[in-house]
Amino acid sequence: MNSYLQEEGEKVVAKCKAIYNFNILPAKGKPVDTCWVIDLKNGKGSVKQGSAKDADATFTMVDEDYFQLVNGKVNPQMAFLSGKMKIKGNMKKATAFTPDLFPKPTPENLAKYGKGKL
Repeated sequence: MNSYLQEEGEKVVAKCKAIYNFNILPAKGKPVDTCWVIDLKNGKGSVKQGSAKDADATFTMVDEDYFQLVNGKVNPQMAFLSGKMKIKGNMKKATAFTPDLFPKPTPENLAKYGKGKL
């Protein structure tokens, strides 16, 4: 994703103007295993491991559901409504973070931005 943000980040930052935390659980009911900060508020944006205290919205979900979501196999709205994704914080900012902000993991996009970097 960082490769993509270096090229297209200003457009994404202009749309979102927010900082997001992603808390990933290994399984339902387990404690948070991994945290990511996606800063779409500053510069061209950035992604780093960790947790931002000043995040506008925090998404929490199980690893497998997160994988399905980022690969376009689960609709974010349906994930939220079905309880697969929890959201805390500013709901307006949370709803600005949509899959169409980022390129789909097609072979062309993977070649352009690098595998694992979308």
